This record gives sequence, C-alpha cells and structure tokens, in this order.
Amino acid sequence: MTEIRKPELSPNATIREALSIIDEGAIRFAVVVDPDSKLLGTITDGDIRRAILNGYNLDDSIENIYFRNPVTVTIDTPKDEIVRLCTSKKLYQIPILDHEGHILSIAVLDELLQPRSHPNRVILMVGGLGTRLRPLTQTTPKPMLHVGGKPILQTIVERFAASGFTNIVMCVNYKSHLIKEHFGNGEKFGVSIEYIEEKERMGTAGALSLLKERPEEPFFVMNGDLLTNIDFENMLEYHLKHEAAATMTVREYDLQIPYGVVNIENGNVTSIEEKPVQKFFVSAGIYMLSPESLDFIPPNSFFDMPMLLNRLIDEGKKTVSFPLREYWLDIGRMEEYERANREYSEVFCV
Repeated sequence: MTEIRKPELSPNATIREALSIIDEGAIRFAVVVDPDSKLLGTITDGDIRRAILNGYNLDDSIENIYFRNPVTVTIDTPKDEIVRLCTSKKLYQIPILDHEGHILSIAVLDELLQPRSHPNRVILMVGGLGTRLRPLTQTTPKPMLHVGGKPILQTIVERFAASGFTNIVMCVNYKSHLIKEHFGNGEKFGVSIEYIEEKERMGTAGALSLLKERPEEPFFVMNGDLLTNIDFENMLEYHLKHEAAATMTVREYDLQIPYGVVNIENGNVTSIEEKPVQKFFVSAGIYMLSPESLDFIPPNSFFDMPMLLNRLIDEGKKTVSFPLREYWLDIGRMEEYERANREYSEVFCV
C-alpha cells in the first residue's frame, strides 16, 4: 500500500499547494484531512483542471473543489474485494481507513494487481491422525484427502503462493511419506518446502520449537485441514499495524438454545427468551506470530496454540484477533468433507 503522508492536504490548502503535492507522487491524487487525520475527501489532477476551467486561480483554496464523498475501504477489507471495487467503480486508487475514519494508506490498483513476494514463513501443521474421518484416513493423512479434485493441502499451498508467500514449512507425522512424495521440495507448486518430523506429538505450538532456523519476520501458523479464501496479505498488514506478538483469526459462531431461557432474580421470573441465539468468537486455526513468541514455547514438550496464546497474554504481550469474514471450513468430520466437495468449485474456481 502507498504511504499517505506526502499527499495529505488540509481543506484550507491552495490549489497551488495541491498541485505541488499531487505532482510529487505517482498517483495524481491527494487526500484532504482534518487536524486529526480523519478523511474529509479527495482531490485529483482532474478536479483541479476542471476548477481552473471554471475560473479558479492557483491561489484559491481547495475548499470548494475537493470531492467530499469518495469511495473508501477499511483496513480489514480483503485485497480481492478492493480490486473488484476499483474495477467496478473505474477507480485507480481508494483510501484505506481505520474504523474511526483516520486515513491509513492508499490502495493503488496497479500495485494490487502486481504479484508480490514476501519473506514470511508459512508453517503448516499437517501431522494429525484425522480419526473422525475414518475410514478415509486409514490410508491417507487428512490434509491429503481430495477436495475439488486435489488434496486439501495443495489448495492451501496454492493460496499462499498466489499471495506471494512461498517459504513453507510442513510439520508432519502421520503417513508423512505420502505428503513428501506429493509435494517434494515444492518447486512444481512455485514454493520452497522444508519438513519437520514430529517423532512425538507436540501440539500446534510445541512443533515450533523444532524449527531449524528462528524466523526473522512474523510467520503464519495454520492447520492443514482448513479451506479458506482469507486474504493472507491483509492479515500480515493487520498484524504489523497492531505491533502484536500474536494474531489469531476468529470467526463468529452462533449457538441457538433449543428451549425458552428463563431469567430469574431472587426467585422471581423476570423475563423469558424463546430459543435465544448466543454469539461467540471461536478460533479459526490460522495464526500469525512474531519471532518473540517462540521464547515462550518450552522445548521438547507438548504445547498447543491456546496454551501459547494464554502464556503470551499472561506475560503482557499484545495478542489481537483478526475477524474472518471470508469463506472458511474446518474439515474435521464426514459432513464437512462432503460439504467441502459440494462448495469447492463455487468458492475456489471463480
């Protein structure tokens, strides 16, 4: 994303100042903000040209010529959605705001369409037994079950590769030879893959203590039995923006109580709610960790990701949630596996 410090203007700026700011950048565009950097509008080279044709001179204020209702997106808008918005609205750039309306950056269509390469590692936990999917997993590890004509794990790898994350580590255990035979060193999938063999089951965080090299950048940790079209680049930006030790993806889970819930106070019935729906946030099995988080994982011990996150929280390390709005499916039972095969083409082949 393009930094916005230079193309910021106050509404009292002159047209001459606006031209100077716009000409300094490559996007022919500037944002108009209040003293708290909240977006008021935008101004382009075209806006200025039209104003001059209408009799304005270079020392006039931009107050009456900037556009007050620009299309904007928020920090958690997926990249694919921004591209679709640019295309449908015939826009070259869109301001990105936080949830209070402060300008954060500018999404530029050309940049969004360019392939990017990221050094961040992707650590995939693919050693599970998949007992709830037997008999399918008696001969095949769960991440290698086919959905949409290919292994679940292959879709995960391809999604990361398409987002520019090509440095992949697979933590393997159960029938690991089948995973290694299919993926090899990752070259045919456009990635580089190394493998960590868990001799004993160490949990989703414990296996991180086996990494051969300590990552220098924040890294992803993801379960290998998930199908999702989450925007991984967006999650990385979110993690960096919040300067977090750990970022956990969460999704909303609704639980309907099948009975009328009676609220009682001092023995008196105060109200009755008929079959209320309770909403929870649950873990979606995708995490981003900063290197410092590795210091809190005990060596050669079973240690799950919730245990790591609780330890980070106890130690006062910043742990944030990343709400997942995109498609997501945890393939843990036969019904999810069948659903994944029904929905795959609709989600991943469009």
